[in-house]
Parts: sequence; structure tokens; C-alpha cells
Amino acid sequence: MNAALFPALETLLAVARTGSVGAAARQRHITSSAVSQQIRRVETHFGIKLFERAGRGVRLTATGEAALPVVRELWSGAESAFGQLAELAGRPAVTLRVAASDYLGKGLLAPVLRDLLDEEPPVRFEIITTHSGAGVRLVAGGDVDLAVVTGQETPRGLEDRHLFDQPFVWVGPRRARRDRASLTARLRHEPVLRLAAESRGRALLDQYLAEARIRPVSTIDVPSVSLLLSYVSGGLGIGLVPALALAEAPLDRVVSAPAQVPVLPVTLVWRPAARRQPALARLAALLATAGARAGARLGRARRSARRAAPVVTSP
Repeated sequence: MNAALFPALETLLAVARTGSVGAAARQRHITSSAVSQQIRRVETHFGIKLFERAGRGVRLTATGEAALPVVRELWSGAESAFGQLAELAGRPAVTLRVAASDYLGKGLLAPVLRDLLDEEPPVRFEIITTHSGAGVRLVAGGDVDLAVVTGQETPRGLEDRHLFDQPFVWVGPRRARRDRASLTARLRHEPVLRLAAESRGRALLDQYLAEARIRPVSTIDVPSVSLLLSYVSGGLGIGLVPALALAEAPLDRVVSAPAQVPVLPVTLVWRPAARRQPALARLAALLATAGARAGARLGRARRSARRAAPVVTSP
């Protein structure tokens, strides 16, 4: 293969990702003219048309759509090979690109990354905080190497590894002892805190409210579990959150109760070629260990809550 095509392949991926020659040029730190020249070089070499104009941008042709997964895999393999060679030479050049939602980033990913920073050779990171559905799309699109996600189907062409099963809990402001109403009863007359519409936690909440025939009197939409807990600790709103996130909730201001909603799997998702990166394999192994510990801890907490909680009939 013509090695001079490798930079052009990276440019091709940038144009496909952004739908814009100008945006791809800014990402690649080259001119728009250079982007167009590189795309033409690939098209001429293979005798195919990859892009066509669409409004003020460009989009993949049918041939381009078919070629894109092959190009992604080729580029991923090249990145992995260069990273391994750099490590063998004692000059680590791999930057791990990881996507995770805020509660998984704080409760699972951050402690592992701290451990990796203390290792030799040091590892560099690019972390994107987003909801799980977007995390999977970022992996599939080659924008990140690995995502830590909750309750997602793994698309064809990607690989996954189960970490632990995530239960959910209701959270609300702690009230005076005389207020004995359950959190689910309080859903009918207090503001309901809702996560982003794309999140799995939001889907579980919406399903519960529909089945219980609860129409909230007020709603507060928040982009993250951390912000939801901030509202609750400030005395406002009832919400549904992953049990792992309770570690950051101030127990003197927040009360919680197990939620009778489906438990969701937390998994790692990555592209097959990423496994060849030693640093990424190390990160995945550490996350698997941390996930097993988190799962065991959540399991003990659930069993303890079941033994301690009185039987309450939901409204």
C-alpha cells in the first residue's frame, strides 16, 4: 500500500465525522485546500467517489458509506501499531480516548486513571463526559477508543465486557421525622428531577411514572447525575439515580430508597483493534477489577436495604 495515503485516510475520517471540509481542516490543523487534495488523492488511487455535496457541507456517497468501516479499522490498527512500537522504544505515544457518563467517570473511571498516572511509563488521556448512548456512537465512529456505558446494546463490529449490574435508587431531600411519606408517594406532589432524554435513567423514570400513572406537578431537567444530586441536597426534587452515585450524596441532607425498576448492565465497549494497545488493555483490566468491586459493594447494599426496609405499597 502507498504509505503516503495514511494522512489522507485520517483526513477522510475527519470529513466523514464533521460533514465539512472546513471543520476537518481545523481539526487536522491544515488548510481546506489540503483537505480537498487529500480526499481526491484517495478517490483517485482507488477509483471511487467518496463524498458528494450536501447543502453547505458534504456527505458520504453510498460507496463512501461502505468504505468507511474499512478505513476506520485500518486507521485504528495503524494507531495501535505505532503505539506499540513507541512503547518498545521507550517513548510512549498512546493517548487513551475514553467516554463515560458523569457518575461512572467519578465513581469508577477517575480512581483507575489516578492509578495509571502513577505507573511508568505515564499514560495520557482524553476523557469525554456524555450519556451512554452517545458513548457507544463515539466508539463506533472512531472518536474514542473505549466507552464505559450503562444498559446499551453493543453494535455489530464492536466488542464489550460486562463490569457489573447497576441498580437504581430514589433520592429526595431529607424531611422531618413526622413526614413519613415514601419517596414514591412524594413523586405525586414534589418536583421530579429528570436526567437527559437520551439517558437510560430517564427512560426508566418515564416508564415508572407511566406505569404508576403519576403526572408530576413540576419537572426539573438536568444534564447529569451530579447536578441532580445537587438539587436534592439543596432541598428540592425527587429523582431516580444509579446506586453507584450515592457515594457522593450527603447523607445528612439526602434520603434514598431502592427503586423497583430494572437493573442495568454496566459494560466496556471498544473497537477490536484497540485491544492491541497495551495501555488500553491495562486500562480495561483495571476497570474490570474496579467494576467487580463496585458490583459486590452494590450487591451487599441491596441485600442490606431489603432486610432493613419495611414493606411499602407503592401508590
